[in-house]
Amino acid sequence: MAEREDDHAEAWLQLKPVEPLPSQCCGSGCSPCVFDLYYRDLERWDTAQAKNDMSLLSGKQPPESQGCSTKLSPETFLAFHISTMEKVTRDTYLVRFTLPGNCHLGLLPGQHLILRGVVDDLEIQRAYTPISPATAQGYFDVLIKCYETGLMSRYVESWRPGDTAFWRGPFGSFLYEPKKYGELLMLAAGTGLAPMVPIVQSITDNEDDETFVTLVGCFKTFEDIYLKTFFQEQARFWNVRTFFVLSQLGTEPRALRLLGKRSTAEPNPQPQPATSYVRTTINKNAQLLSAASAT
Repeated sequence: MAEREDDHAEAWLQLKPVEPLPSQCCGSGCSPCVFDLYYRDLERWDTAQAKNDMSLLSGKQPPESQGCSTKLSPETFLAFHISTMEKVTRDTYLVRFTLPGNCHLGLLPGQHLILRGVVDDLEIQRAYTPISPATAQGYFDVLIKCYETGLMSRYVESWRPGDTAFWRGPFGSFLYEPKKYGELLMLAAGTGLAPMVPIVQSITDNEDDETFVTLVGCFKTFEDIYLKTFFQEQARFWNVRTFFVLSQLGTEPRALRLLGKRSTAEPNPQPQPATSYVRTTINKNAQLLSAASAT
């Protein structure tokens, strides 16, 4: 009799939710957080155990779904296949994930996803914002910077085309509403530029949205600037200006116009493209580049 009770207690313990490790929280304030899900499942477990009814646990969500799907869920990780992985700078990758058929991911401008990784049997989660247009069909793109000592970086750098990664979402309540503001000022450093991309894209794709955008991105060198072509194209629109602040001098293009003391020197007298970069000294440690329509 005592042995049967022990087996029954052991069965309940095996069903008890496991508290997440601190590394499993991305720290971005998403809701529900992994700890929110844990406390919800723990409460359900306590209720089921008190009533001695395991059927009450049937509503528990699975931690991940192995099959590829586009039906995003903030609570369940879904599998997405990696189709391409391009190294855009020395430490940053542009990764494309496939969606079944010509499906849309379904994110709104201003929302992000949570990526799940496992390194040395340690589960980790981080937040990333897809940079592909909301109208993209059959794929979504994510810009990911890797760090020498980063756990998620080790996981990402192990990826190869054809591999599977797990995402959940969407998250983010700071959504962009077309035509709500007359002007937006966007400040971003490094891959912090990613959340700005779908918002700018949604504005320029909408002919009725005349919101004026000024974007300032901060990078170490000219070579470190992400998505140069994209921002050059966006700067062709009458309501978009982009500026890039550099902390170090690098190899800037010859057509770069040097501005200082109200004088302009043109190192390359050839006709300028519709979009050009302009550098001017802010202080001894910073340079400013702007991609603006040439006049």
